[in-house]
Amino acid sequence: MDFVTSKDGTAIAYRKAGSGPALILVDGAFCSKDFGPMPKLASLLAESFTVFTYDRRARGESGDTPPYAVQKEIDDIQALLNEAGGSAFLFGISSGAVLALKAVAAGLNITQLALYEPPFNIDGNIKNRRPVT
Repeated sequence: MDFVTSKDGTAIAYRKAGSGPALILVDGAFCSKDFGPMPKLASLLAESFTVFTYDRRARGESGDTPPYAVQKEIDDIQALLNEAGGSAFLFGISSGAVLALKAVAAGLNITQLALYEPPFNIDGNIKNRRPVT
């Protein structure tokens, strides 16, 4: 396992496997580089890509610098992009899909984007929903 340093100085733990174009996998809220769907997916994709899995801030072996802000998680993705050579494919699942989309909207150098089950509320009349972060 290795670490990159995000813009605010937070250490972000990651693993790199395989060879080929860089691909960063962005997990959902309750997963990590060691738990959830990404570890198995990473091993399959490593046959064709250099796959980066990481612990989102305040999870697993990554650090945290309060207060929480979505922009800090986008900065974490930028730190991984820098480690990957400046650009990468990006795949996000659940809340990680929202972060991946926000990273593209922020202008990060994402070659291609894939999203799975982003938790968007498109009906403004639905009540008692938590905001997506």
